[in-house]
Amino acid sequence: MKRLPAYPVYLALSSATAFLFSMIFTATSLYEVTIAQLNPLQLVLVGTMLEASIFLCEVPTGVVADVYSRRLSIIIGYFLIGAGFILEGSLPLFGTILLAQVLWGLGYTFTSGATQAWITDEIGEEAATQAFLRGSQFSNVGGLLGMLAGIGLGNVQINLPILLGGALLCFVGVALVVWMPEDGFKPTPREDRNSWQHMLYTFRGGLGMLQQRPALLNIFLIGLFYGLYSEGFDRLWVKHVVEDFTLPALPGVTEVVWIGLIRITGALASLLAVEFVRRKLEGSQPGKMIRVLFALSALLVAGLGTLAVLQGSFWWVLLPLWCINIARSAIEPLYTAWVNQRLDSNVRATVISMSSQVDAIGQTVAGPLMGVVGKLVSVRAALGLSTLILSPILGLYQRVLNKPDQAEQS
Repeated sequence: MKRLPAYPVYLALSSATAFLFSMIFTATSLYEVTIAQLNPLQLVLVGTMLEASIFLCEVPTGVVADVYSRRLSIIIGYFLIGAGFILEGSLPLFGTILLAQVLWGLGYTFTSGATQAWITDEIGEEAATQAFLRGSQFSNVGGLLGMLAGIGLGNVQINLPILLGGALLCFVGVALVVWMPEDGFKPTPREDRNSWQHMLYTFRGGLGMLQQRPALLNIFLIGLFYGLYSEGFDRLWVKHVVEDFTLPALPGVTEVVWIGLIRITGALASLLAVEFVRRKLEGSQPGKMIRVLFALSALLVAGLGTLAVLQGSFWWVLLPLWCINIARSAIEPLYTAWVNQRLDSNVRATVISMSSQVDAIGQTVAGPLMGVVGKLVSVRAALGLSTLILSPILGLYQRVLNKPDQAEQS
């Protein structure tokens, strides 16, 4: 069967995986809180296990993508991610949920870096920035539909979206075997593929990019702060909403419906915001992209800080969560595009994987602290600590912007 062009495959992959992840995540937080009955520390340790797995595997799997095949790496990744979710949804036990994080964390590292490097090689670096933004929009649409599916399935049985989503992620791997092209990548010659020395050489080439492009150090430092704050928010916001706010009592409307509605409205706002950003940045210089990242990060800090101090009526929680969703949805593709600039193709996946590893380090280091604060003090205190940890990122962006040459050449 003839393989499809890369760009539509990338958009289809973005929307399909966002649909499935969104369907799964609509249920996982409530599943872990209500069925597995995890406490705040256990909730964050689940995330820490995931991020520790990413930290350990991110660069080695990125090297595999640079040496062997981006396509193969991505396909392996989705099979592993699917298996992880199937395991989590099957047994609501703390130990098996931890093991599931190892599986899907490993799978994620096979896709992280490889996906961005693959589409960049297929369509070119300049077109890739717009592709990342357009892919984010397709992800938002897929995510919206996935939330609706997750709400419906979760109302039937809370673990059903997790089990079905895991199975369908494995099917995504099958679909990629059939339709995903790989024409722009030049693999390592066969005689060198089994050489650990060559894989070490590729890794060193990734480190060498830090010398050729010193701005990467600032970019990675900013990425570290994104990682440091995020685990507390990702793992605890649902618990905060369920326990610190009064959800409206309507016949037949369960907690999973209200959490799903928060996600849906946030995704709609994010979809419009990313389109606005995409149009503003079309054909613009890197310095303008960094200024937009600064503004989005300021919105993220403000939203997170507001969320941490609120409690009471459910309706109060919507605005800060919308701000957080909008900022995060737009930051992710722009940050990836920033890292992706001026990278050599033969180390592209490795360097992008390094940026993901920096994020994983931040989440692994800060996550347990957030869990301890959430358990011993309160979830609101943990979210407030996340805000304080994220705040220095604004000074880091300002430092880059105060050096015009670095901003333009980053």
